[in-house]
Amino acid sequence: MGPNDAVLIETLEDHIVQVTINRPEARNAINADVARSLARAIEQTEQDSGVWVVILTGAGDGVFCAGADLKEISAGRGAGLSTEGNGFAGFVFAQRRKPWIAAVNGLALAGGCEIALACDMIVAADNGAFALPEVKRGLIAAAGGLFRLPRAIPRHVALELIATGDRLSARRAYEFGLVNRLVPAADVRDAAVKLAGEVAANAPIAVRESLAVARQALELEDESLRGLSQKAWHAIAQSEDFKEGPRAFIEKRAPRWTGA
Repeated sequence: MGPNDAVLIETLEDHIVQVTINRPEARNAINADVARSLARAIEQTEQDSGVWVVILTGAGDGVFCAGADLKEISAGRGAGLSTEGNGFAGFVFAQRRKPWIAAVNGLALAGGCEIALACDMIVAADNGAFALPEVKRGLIAAAGGLFRLPRAIPRHVALELIATGDRLSARRAYEFGLVNRLVPAADVRDAAVKLAGEVAANAPIAVRESLAVARQALELEDESLRGLSQKAWHAIAQSEDFKEGPRAFIEKRAPRWTGA
């Protein structure tokens, strides 16, 4: 995609793609162009067998995403900030098989926080923060924040943040386990690429099938999760990588994954 698009897609390394919300002049706030473009980015990366891990970040310094563009909402264009099936930003409720890592280069506020919560892992700048300030504006965090945040950090802390709209520092988020890697702001991209590389070093089908079960671990009962685990096992057992893993171990070499 060209440099003037609302969302940029860039191949960083083998099997790793970076998706960038490209509205730094508006603190990377979500408008209709961003929502449609993020939905297309999901579709594109899901369909591309060569993409194994996706990094999501915001352009510029200091703000990952400030959430919904309130100018769009006040102009009566709020419906365009969501896409059918994918929800807010064309992202938060999208069905994704591949792992997404949020590279939070500063503030993740309101819908921006909800976008980060919708990712599988988070790398954050140590000077950043997360917040769901919707109640300060007479709104609610209806794009997943109200139920994802209490699953990700201690319940009472989450309830306080939701009720007050106050910010949670990236450092404290790291201590609670919301953030996987906490690094200086200048190192966020490199740290995200390093984490993505660690994921991409593994068999991609096994990663996808594992995450498909793990993402539902807090929502389903053990019996359902056992069934999903068995289904995932049968899916990977049909792959060439299922044979390659043990073969590489026996031959004492690095596996050569094909994603097939």
